Amino acid sequence: MYKKLFTSESVTEGHPDKLCDQISDAILDAYLEIDSMSRVACEVVSSSSFVIVTGEITSTAHIDIDSLVRTTIKDIGYTKPEYGFDYNTCSIFSSIKKQSPDIAMGVNNALESRGESSGSHLMGAGDQGIIFGYACNQTDTYMPMPIMLAHKLAKRLSDVRKAGLISYLRPDGKTQVTVEYDDGKAARVDTIVVSTQHDPDIDHKTIENDIIEHVIKNIIPKELIDENTKYYINPTGQFIIGGPVGDAGLTGRKIIVDTYGGYARHGGGAFSGKDPSKVDRSAAYAARYAAKNVVAAGLADICELQLGYAIGVAHPVSIMVDTFGTGKIDETKIAKIISEVFDFTPDGIVNMLNLRRPIYRNTASYGHFGREDCNFTWEETDKVNELIKLSKI
Repeated sequence: MYKKLFTSESVTEGHPDKLCDQISDAILDAYLEIDSMSRVACEVVSSSSFVIVTGEITSTAHIDIDSLVRTTIKDIGYTKPEYGFDYNTCSIFSSIKKQSPDIAMGVNNALESRGESSGSHLMGAGDQGIIFGYACNQTDTYMPMPIMLAHKLAKRLSDVRKAGLISYLRPDGKTQVTVEYDDGKAARVDTIVVSTQHDPDIDHKTIENDIIEHVIKNIIPKELIDENTKYYINPTGQFIIGGPVGDAGLTGRKIIVDTYGGYARHGGGAFSGKDPSKVDRSAAYAARYAAKNVVAAGLADICELQLGYAIGVAHPVSIMVDTFGTGKIDETKIAKIISEVFDFTPDGIVNMLNLRRPIYRNTASYGHFGREDCNFTWEETDKVNELIKLSKI
């Protein structure tokens, strides 16, 4: 028997980095809605009272980026001049160019199909990279408990703000949950941290009581709380200055929040603002899809899948499965079965998960995985029966 603590964090949609992620994905969605074959790599930076949109976009669509950025900022909740940053008065600068022809050449026609005269070409990976997918049976969503709870707290923090349940809250906020594991099983919540932006002249005790009553008690199961659970609510004492005024934001800077809260390995690639030809994003969804189905099929209690890609090459250069000793069959056999059931080429992933749709703005806050509110295709467990059948051959 042994005990350990593990901590994961999340941030609200009003966090400056998440604001940038949502703008990037709102722009991606707008292009895909008109031209599903758009190539988009959109980066956003925000600071003080301005937003910069840059990147490479090749598309037949023409988008009013200024209007789209302002609408996204308004939806998030930066609607009042007293916040120091608001959708109506912030300056927006845009610098967009087309995708590099050197990259497009390899994406349009993968190495495997060059020289063929059939006219049918595989799409090559949009970049080299290593990608991880993960699933475990700690929760009903097949996610590690610390990140699942942190996301739910962050979402609740935004929900009570937008509903007016806690009227003095502002859009920026962060959450953090520490779970104690007893012999590998999540046993209790040891520490909860919530930092929330708020109006001036609200005393700390009121904030603390409201957050515990309306946020924490609504999310954390009672059986995971005990007399030793620690609460840190706005531990600096106040959090009035927030959003891009308090801290510059940048697309792709919350990659651990976006994935598994540090519980699994990460290949380093960010998601937001990238169309599905970029395997940083699409293959991470496919790897999660495969890992989740493996655990749901009972082939392992934990499954981590790594995919390796070379730019301009369709098929992964490597597929690795690690069950951390929990596999019910050999890991080599699981990897072979996964390769038979799931197509990890860029074309295969796009078709398998129906990724050329405007679905990405919803991924850009509260995590890309384990979501029960968005019907993401990579969260389905429709391959379970096929995996079970192949595991018995």
